Amino acid sequence: MLLPALIVNLVIFTAAWAFCVKIKNFSPVDAFWAICIGLTSLFFLLLESPNPKQLTAAILIGAWSARLGYHLTRRIAKHHPDEDSRYVKLREVWQGKEKPMFLLFFLGQAVSVFLLALPFHLISADPDPTFDPLSIIGALVTLTGLVGETIADRQMSAFKSADPDPKSVCNNGLWKYSRHPNYFFESVIWCGFFLFALGSPWGWSTIYAPAVITFLLLKVTGIPPTEASAVKRKGEAYREYQRTTSPFIPLPPKPDSSSQR
Repeated sequence: MLLPALIVNLVIFTAAWAFCVKIKNFSPVDAFWAICIGLTSLFFLLLESPNPKQLTAAILIGAWSARLGYHLTRRIAKHHPDEDSRYVKLREVWQGKEKPMFLLFFLGQAVSVFLLALPFHLISADPDPTFDPLSIIGALVTLTGLVGETIADRQMSAFKSADPDPKSVCNNGLWKYSRHPNYFFESVIWCGFFLFALGSPWGWSTIYAPAVITFLLLKVTGIPPTEASAVKRKGEAYREYQRTTSPFIPLPPKPDSSSQR
């Protein structure tokens, strides 16, 4: 199952690259990534008649993939033909060789999809069909993350609908306690997936999945470009938000500067 899954993902992302070249927008790779992780994981889990534990894992990863894939697809379509700032930056870095470099980038995304789906391959290969404490805890942690991320995204969408001013800062609901509650709960989800897989043979080896996701969110594709863009658009209002609000883990906000004078 492993080699066919990898080959199919390489083919899909090559086709996705060709599609993005045609529309002159590489942002859809994010939606392809989320959807393909779900499809690859479901391929592993549902290829044979799944037991209740495997079916539960399939529901959880399917829900994550469908929710995030829909959210990203809707956002990308809404902003098209404007491209995500990350890919605009990459165009600048790779000027003159954008197409081949983006092809390598897309193929790298295909490999990451394969690696992030491996925890579900181990769950599918587990000969023990019974729920163990780790799989139960993992399922509950994942469910908590899914609910939290959904709430965070809906609160942000509601804020933008009520206040379309691009300079306004959302500090309502979960966003009062974290500048990126959606990223925090995404990390929680992948910790839950790891805990679920940990009960299966060799499940410990998938510790890289939550570690990589959390690292990317904290240091690469998540908080750094989002914060830089927010400061550029919102100015001092966002800098004040940075001073008072935790960047990742939800925590009680600090007093703002005006209240300390």
